[in-house]
Amino acid sequence: MSKLGKFFKGGGSSKSRAAPSAQEALARLRETEEMLGKKQEYLEGRIQRELSLARKHGTQNKRAALQALRRKKRYEKQLTQIDGTLSTIEFQREALENSYTNTEVLKNMGLAAKAMKAVHENMDLNKIDDLMQEITEQQDIAQEISEAFSQRVGFGGDFDEVGSTV
Repeated sequence: MSKLGKFFKGGGSSKSRAAPSAQEALARLRETEEMLGKKQEYLEGRIQRELSLARKHGTQNKRAALQALRRKKRYEKQLTQIDGTLSTIEFQREALENSYTNTEVLKNMGLAAKAMKAVHENMDLNKIDDLMQEITEQQDIAQEISEAFSQRVGFGGDFDEVGSTV
């Protein structure tokens, strides 16, 4: 394998190396974003210095001013490339975060389904139906008892407002 191929494939054979976890990949993407951010800051500083040099030389030393402007233009091109790379990395990081979230949601839903299955394993629809009928019967009996207690019972005579018999 050529040196260039090894560089882009990371060295040895890719079959012997397991895929990184989502957390590892996210960490590496964040590190890359941070590194590119620092490079952006560096290039922005260089652009400002070249611009200052071009102004300083101005009309006195046109050759030096033009060289400074060419370097500035080169730095701006690099900065534009880094901006595009950062956008791509941000998009990939967001996609990976979403994929990881979806994977976790799916795992948890699977666990919940297994838990529900275990809970329902001991339940029999016929037993549930019988239990519900028994509950309904007991509620009916309780209602009849309540109605029996709430009915007025005559004590042999009518009472007036003061409580004496008429």
